[in-house]
Amino acid sequence: MSKSEINSAENEHLHSIHSHGHYHSPEHKKKLTNRMARIIGHMEKIKDMIDNDEDCAEILIQLAAVESATKSLGKVIINEHISHCIIHAMEDGDMKSIEEFKKAIEKFL
Repeated sequence: MSKSEINSAENEHLHSIHSHGHYHSPEHKKKLTNRMARIIGHMEKIKDMIDNDEDCAEILIQLAAVESATKSLGKVIINEHISHCIIHAMEDGDMKSIEEFKKAIEKFL
């Protein structure tokens, strides 16, 4: 196998790790899942409010709080992804991952 074939094989292997071996620390995942648990709990409370015919204005206020918490979670995920995954994608020349992330941000916004 020539040197260029070896380098190509190594690059392909690294690309597959980044594409399929997405990794975040257990601490980071725990923080995200804790935020999600709070959001889910809040949504369950809103469901109860609806079931109990509580004031619509109060329900809307609670929905706004959930929307804010969800946006905040998204911002944390974006920051983490830029700080780690996108940097690795740039180093690897993985333009597909960068384009996919740009599309995801557009949908998020």
